[in-house]
Amino acid sequence: MTRTAPPPAQKPPAAVRARKSGDAPAERSTRTVISPLALAGRRGKAAYWSVFALVVLLFAFAFLFPVYWMVTGAMKPPEEVVRTPPTLVPEQWRTSGYTDAWDLMRLPTHLWNTVVQATGAWILQIVFCTAAAYALSKLRPAFGNIILGGILATLMVPVQALVVPKYLTIADMPLIHVNLLNDPLAIWLPAVANAFNLYLLKRFFDQIPRDVLEAAEIDGAGRLRTLWSIVLPLSRPVLGVVSIFALVAVWQDFLWPLMVFSDTDKQPISVALVQLSQNVPLTVLIGAMVIASIPMVLMFLVFQRHIIAGISAGSTKG
Repeated sequence: MTRTAPPPAQKPPAAVRARKSGDAPAERSTRTVISPLALAGRRGKAAYWSVFALVVLLFAFAFLFPVYWMVTGAMKPPEEVVRTPPTLVPEQWRTSGYTDAWDLMRLPTHLWNTVVQATGAWILQIVFCTAAAYALSKLRPAFGNIILGGILATLMVPVQALVVPKYLTIADMPLIHVNLLNDPLAIWLPAVANAFNLYLLKRFFDQIPRDVLEAAEIDGAGRLRTLWSIVLPLSRPVLGVVSIFALVAVWQDFLWPLMVFSDTDKQPISVALVQLSQNVPLTVLIGAMVIASIPMVLMFLVFQRHIIAGISAGSTKG
């Protein structure tokens, strides 16, 4: 009768051997300014929440006080605005600063000009940047990396160095020889070529799983149908971020609109505030600046969820 040899004894894991020998690995612990034991007590919690509330209040005061100072500055008499020391609360609450700014500086006209210029630039930028980013990301054209490198190389060129070439191009369009000065197209066309937003869209499209697009192709969807029905609905967060970047860039731009709009009736609000500020009281100018900043503040408050979602979407992978 043959005997079978017993199986070799298996070695215990390294953690078990270390624990038996007394050399257990040290557990990782996160070091903080205040130890978890001190935070567990009543005094520790009270000190923690007191410091936290104080920091939040200081930051809120630092950001909100300039807004309060600007809003209340338009409600003071002109002599009270320049008084030293200044008054935190207006002695006489007046709304004439806002009403005079609305009428004397023709804010409805200039605000409408800004809305038209910003909306057109936003629409064209969304259409062309999205199409270019989709082509570079999913269609993979020939020499796509070289084209993308050339587009990103434009980010290294200072904006001021491009002002003169852009102006000469707008003043006399190549081939068609059309003058676009004092025309909204002078704002729309240069805004389309935004390398940063194009790269932002491409990076987001790169993270869309290839399986989703292949499933759409199996179902018979073409390239445009896949872009419209699959890619764009998945890209709402980054499209929201690009939209806000496009609108804010046109709304706050000053140098380029100043050069291309010599007609005062067609100037945006950023240029009109400077051109018309010489012959108006200081309170009227402050009121005009408050009114001009309201659309951007409202847009941020409405779309802040999309901004955070778009920023976080770039760090996730499908």
